Amino acid sequence: MHLDALPHQNQRDTASVTLKDIAAHAGVSRSTVSLVLRESPLVAEQTRLKVQHSIKALGYVYNRGAAALRGSRTSTLGVVVYDIANPFFGAMVAGIDAALNREGYVSFLANSEDSPARQQRFLERMREHSVDGILLCPAEGTDPGLIDTLDKWGMACVQVLRHVAEPPFDYAGANFHQGVCQAMDHLVRLGHQRIAFLGGHSEHSATRERWQGYRESLEHHQLTYQRLLRSTVTRRDGVDMITQLMAESPAPTAVVCHNDMVAFGAMLGLKRLGLVPGVDCAVIGTDDVEEASLSEPSLTSIATHPYAIGEEAARLALRRIANPEGAREQVVLAPRLQIRDSCGAARPTSDAPLPNHAAGTHA
Repeated sequence: MHLDALPHQNQRDTASVTLKDIAAHAGVSRSTVSLVLRESPLVAEQTRLKVQHSIKALGYVYNRGAAALRGSRTSTLGVVVYDIANPFFGAMVAGIDAALNREGYVSFLANSEDSPARQQRFLERMREHSVDGILLCPAEGTDPGLIDTLDKWGMACVQVLRHVAEPPFDYAGANFHQGVCQAMDHLVRLGHQRIAFLGGHSEHSATRERWQGYRESLEHHQLTYQRLLRSTVTRRDGVDMITQLMAESPAPTAVVCHNDMVAFGAMLGLKRLGLVPGVDCAVIGTDDVEEASLSEPSLTSIATHPYAIGEEAARLALRRIANPEGAREQVVLAPRLQIRDSCGAARPTSDAPLPNHAAGTHA
C-alpha cells in the first residue's frame, strides 16, 4: 500500500517542474531551455548538455504534442546588418537584444557587408533555422521584391535604418533628413557659407534622405557653394575626400559627413594637412557613437539613437509575430545635434564676406 502511493507522489512532483525551474538549475535563460527542448542548432553543445543534465535530474518530461499545439515558434529572430565594424551597429544590436531578452527571445546576427548576394544567403540560412522573424538593414541594391518574399516565407520582417519597396511596411529608423538640416542650420548660424557633404551612395533611402536635407538647406539659406562627394562610408573615405576638397579653390569651411566614421577620417585628413579640425574646417558627423565624445577634438555629431532604434525594431517584430495581419507601423526617431569642439565658427575670408544669416528651421 505504501509502495503504491510512492510513484504517485513522484509523478506529482515531476509534473510540476517548469522551464523556469530547469533554467535556474542549469544556470541559463528560459529561452535557452526552450531552444534545447526543440533541438535548435543555435545552442552550443556544452550548454545543451548542461540543460539536458538538469532536465534529467529534475525528471522533466517534454510534452511535444502540447508544444505543437502552442505553435511552431522558435523564439529566435534573425538580425542582418551591413557594417558590423561600425560601432553604431553594436549599440543597435544591444538595444535589440535587451528588448528580445525581456520576451524570452534570442537573436541570430549576420553581417551582409552591403552585398545583396551575401544577404540572400544569410536569409536562406535563417529560414532553414525557422527564425520567427527578421530585422533587416537592407544591403545597398536590395531588390524591393525581397520583402514580399520574406512575407511568403512566413517570416515577419522589420526594415531598419534603410527601407526598400513601397509602404506600408514595418520600419524603425531615424529622421536623417531632419538631422542634416539641424547640422546645416547650426553651421550657417556660425557664419559658414561653403559647406560640403561627404559620403554615401544614392541607391538606398538613408543616403537619399541625407542628401535631400543637404540640398534643401542650401536652397533655404541661399548658399551657392555645393559640393557633394559620393563614396563608401569608412575612415579611409573621409581622409581621401577631405584631402581632395582642401586642395580645391575655394575649399569648404565646413563639412557634414554621412556617418561618424567618415567624420573621424576627415579630421585625421585635416591633421595630416597641418590643419586644425574645428578651426580651419568645421566637421560634423552622424550617429554620435561613443568615440565621438572621446576623439581629439571631440566630434560634433547628429545623434540618431541606435540603442532606441534597436529596441523599437525588436518591439515591432514581436508585435508582427503576435499579430501577422495587424497594421504596419513606422517608427522614425527625431535626431539631436550634439555640439562639441569640432565645429567652430567660420574664419573671415577676403573672397567671401560673412552674411548675417538668421537662424532658420525647415518645414
